[in-house]
Amino acid sequence: MEPEKPEAAAKQPMGVEAGDPVDPRELVSSDDEIDYSVEPEFYDPDLDDVDERWINRQRKGRTSDAVLSCPACFTTLCLDCQRHEKYVNQYRAMFVRNCKVRTDQILREGKSKRKNRKGKAADPPATTPEAESKGRAYHPVCCEVCSTEVGVFDEDEVYHFFNVIPSNS
Repeated sequence: MEPEKPEAAAKQPMGVEAGDPVDPRELVSSDDEIDYSVEPEFYDPDLDDVDERWINRQRKGRTSDAVLSCPACFTTLCLDCQRHEKYVNQYRAMFVRNCKVRTDQILREGKSKRKNRKGKAADPPATTPEAESKGRAYHPVCCEVCSTEVGVFDEDEVYHFFNVIPSNS
């Protein structure tokens, strides 16, 4: 192999490796060289219809209250969900995508520690194995892309989302 000549390296644009052919027409950035009479292909008027058909195939004819996305990375988490009747920022679903259930952690439903009026924690109740086993068990659900906790997974295999961004379905 021959060492690269310094003047040849100076003529090549950044990001192009030695030996790659460089077309000078690709390097043009002047407005005088751009033909504005041709309509750019940035928009496809049929794309919305194609997307609608795809989502209908994914839902298999079911309707949904929202499409749920991760609040941190905006990854789609659920296409088919039901909104909670009382808590409007919560949703439940059975079919999800891009979600990871943390089976190594268990969250229990139960009473949280109450504080008295002076801001100190009240005396904790006696903890027994029977008291700990009461209440429903949940597993945290995280976004598979960025690991943000977005909800919980219950014993009935239903996902409950509370930290998501809903959008119109």
